[in-house]
Amino acid sequence: MKHDQTPTKPIGIFDSGIGGLTVAHALVNHLPKENIIYFGDTAHLPYGDKSTAAIQAYSIKIAHMLLQQQCKLILIACNSASAAAYELVKEYVGSKAHVMNVIDPVVHLLKDKYKHKRIGLIGTRQTVNSHIYKKKIDDANHGITLSSHATNLLASAIEEFGNHEVLDGLLNVYLSHPDLQQIDALVLACTHYPIIKDRILKCYKKPLEIIDSSDAVAAAVKTHLEKHALLNTNGSSNKHFYLSDYTESFAANAKLFFGSEITFESYPLWD
Repeated sequence: MKHDQTPTKPIGIFDSGIGGLTVAHALVNHLPKENIIYFGDTAHLPYGDKSTAAIQAYSIKIAHMLLQQQCKLILIACNSASAAAYELVKEYVGSKAHVMNVIDPVVHLLKDKYKHKRIGLIGTRQTVNSHIYKKKIDDANHGITLSSHATNLLASAIEEFGNHEVLDGLLNVYLSHPDLQQIDALVLACTHYPIIKDRILKCYKKPLEIIDSSDAVAAAVKTHLEKHALLNTNGSSNKHFYLSDYTESFAANAKLFFGSEITFESYPLWD
């Protein structure tokens, strides 16, 4: 399929809120010359407790907006939207841009490095109930045993409190689930969760490998751009943030990740 793109065009990233910032931050570290357009659908966060149809509607609207911004690649930086809307967004975008999600790079990592291991996974109800990780891992037939558990309130709590000790009680309840005990590694299948990675590790009494999707996704994006001769080696690393509903908490978190040089623009999805 032909994509009429040039390396200087931006990468578009979207999520319901601050979670995708972990992916955007990793992307900037791996690809320091790329121009980034980030869309935070803060009016509809979190996506994890929305219906598949609603997530698909939001995702198509955002993809349309990112195409208007001439993005060469659209990255769905949300597990719930990746599970619910990736195929639909890819079909909608067609040959106008490349489309990637945050699930496939993690599945590839598991297949490469965790054969015959017991893997735990935490994510939103939407992600876990889609069984998308299990289907993809089972299809690979690499002897990986996956135990998934929905930790549905975590994303909202992180949006509200950030990396605050108030989350410890919630984590202790979720992570004490029997399915998450005898595991070799834990997949953080929500882009919000790396923000509290240290708290998650503290809940386990023994050392545990944490699989944070953001670095795997950033590396996959870099490989994809190189493969299609779309890597920007001369860019100025501009970052522009659009929000469907401006919130102080998003602005504060974005500045924590990217410093004060970023600009925000309100872009209501349904006007």
